[in-house]
Amino acid sequence: MTYSPAGPKLPIGVVEPLTRLMYRAMLHPSLPLSLQRAAADRALDIEPLPRDTVVRTLTLGGRPTERVTVGASETDRAVLFLHGGGYTLGSPHSHRHLAAHLAAVTGAALYVVDYRLAPEDPYPAALDDAVAAFRDLVDNHGFTPETVAVAGDSAGGGLSVAAARRLADDHDLRPAALGLISPWVDPGDDSHETWSTDSVVNRGWSRFCAAAYLADGDPTDPGYAPLHGVLTALPPTVVHIGRREALYDQVIRFTEKLRASDVEVDLVEFERLWHVGHQQAGMLREAADAVDHLGGFLRTHLA
Repeated sequence: MTYSPAGPKLPIGVVEPLTRLMYRAMLHPSLPLSLQRAAADRALDIEPLPRDTVVRTLTLGGRPTERVTVGASETDRAVLFLHGGGYTLGSPHSHRHLAAHLAAVTGAALYVVDYRLAPEDPYPAALDDAVAAFRDLVDNHGFTPETVAVAGDSAGGGLSVAAARRLADDHDLRPAALGLISPWVDPGDDSHETWSTDSVVNRGWSRFCAAAYLADGDPTDPGYAPLHGVLTALPPTVVHIGRREALYDQVIRFTEKLRASDVEVDLVEFERLWHVGHQQAGMLREAADAVDHLGGFLRTHLA
């Protein structure tokens, strides 16, 4: 069944130029990080949440977390959601709408973790927080690994892969599935040929974020850049990417490596949808369809 969130839908030809203007102002390298964070948290407040959305606060792995459900608030399925924002901005509030739309499709509770951000807390702080949150769900909240998927967008997508790898290697835990929206799987690589066609991210801002998160680390460390790591034995994975995104080539290389590692992969490429356009599922038909596909994949693989 196709997901159809309530509310008026706007033509993609209207939403895209407005989105480009918003992000060019918000992610300008000269804008203080405090203002970028404040703008990111409020950018989508104009869009209503799906009907019957319930947001509760708790702590997971020692970090503030929002638990987002739509409809029935009690469920035996969970999605640990790791928000994007270049590891320097973003929060449960900035991604509450996306979490709610995914909750509506999956029938799961979406747990959006407020992991620590760079430059105040560089790598591996965010990875430590993501792994701790998953373990907390399993150890203290009644879930099993087979009933918890991990999903994320952009930096949160790369973080999802790194967390799944560490969970398997260090704790013998395997999430039910991975849901990756434009995953940033190699922050140290900015040799993209599609910067000019990306409606959201820009080279200057991305370079700042990559350096802030890395600090004095190794840019080929698989925890920082999972494209450089071993990908075998990862759970079934769905990957979404727009063909005009700066990360397009990087993500295609990543999915090819997943397949070569015998990981089940469902790759969807979008001709017009921009970087994490899923955030606008409440106002854009193409974004709602993308959320429907991603959430449907996760729902299928949750026990």
